[in-house]
Amino acid sequence: MTDLAKLPVTVITGFLGAGKTTLIRGLMQNPGGKRLAVIVNEFGDVGVDGDILKSCAIPECPAENILELANGCICCTVADDFIPTIEALMALTPRPDHILIETSGLALPKPLLKAFDWPDIRSKITVDGVIALADAEAVAAGRFAPDVAAVDAQRAADDSIDHETPLSEVFEDQISCADIILLTKPDLAGPEGVAKAKALIAAEVSRPLPVIEVAEGAIDPRILLGLEAAAEDDMDARPSHHDDHGDHEHDDFDSIVVDLPEQADPATLVAAIEGLARDHNILRIKGYAAITGKPMRLLVQAVGARVRHQYDRPWQPGEARQGRLVVIAEHHDINPDVIHAALGAARPRAAE
Repeated sequence: MTDLAKLPVTVITGFLGAGKTTLIRGLMQNPGGKRLAVIVNEFGDVGVDGDILKSCAIPECPAENILELANGCICCTVADDFIPTIEALMALTPRPDHILIETSGLALPKPLLKAFDWPDIRSKITVDGVIALADAEAVAAGRFAPDVAAVDAQRAADDSIDHETPLSEVFEDQISCADIILLTKPDLAGPEGVAKAKALIAAEVSRPLPVIEVAEGAIDPRILLGLEAAAEDDMDARPSHHDDHGDHEHDDFDSIVVDLPEQADPATLVAAIEGLARDHNILRIKGYAAITGKPMRLLVQAVGARVRHQYDRPWQPGEARQGRLVVIAEHHDINPDVIHAALGAARPRAAE
């Protein structure tokens, strides 16, 4: 790549817990000969995914190539955050061959593509492709994709009723903007679930798209990198529910950070998370915990009431054994008192 060539960027989108971080970890470890850089755009005040990725940095994607933008949608902070971040990555020596952007699970990808039209960066970078991840089991269960025929029939009967939910709109916008859709966790969905998920996705997209089953983020990087889609020049082919709006809203969702005391055992914490998600419509919980007697940090990833956990790294010398979870839900379901109580954590006192 010469200095005059546009630097390719791959946008990786997908609903909460679809497996974006796992996919990027896989690409970092198997980059296909490319020197990668990563931008992680978190929803919430405290980033978790960036810390996870930095813990598995390798020479082809060292820690300094992994930058995090927390508590803000990239496309809403173009001048203040996005352009300086891109410029910082392009100034690295050696220069990255390819940038991966992991969007927030709540992000609408199309406004992000519009950010690439800013004069300061349009001549320097191009969107090589948009990769959308979809949880096969969740899609098959109809959690993030509506029954299109039923919704159309209801609308025909009563145009005044809005049968779309914010979650379904996010999901539909993500897959409609994609160049490739990765159907993750196919083992949990089973063959029938995978087939149903593929049918639901096909009903939502306006153009033929490849849908690939991926387990644990394992995929040949040649499939994802080097698409040369120039997505920033192909906006009309990527319809969005929000095309008629000058702005997009993030008010449907909210997040809080919970500082956890040391836990007696993982099972108790998992049970608490499962109960919280089930009883209070929590969409996503992610973070880490300290377990009594264990030298390793416990990484926690929950999608609804489905919780996965593993020890990811030792606690560092001098590092406080303090757990921290980011809890994400629709705005009306975020009740800090309820959430802290369910997780056995004291709620911080308000500043006097």
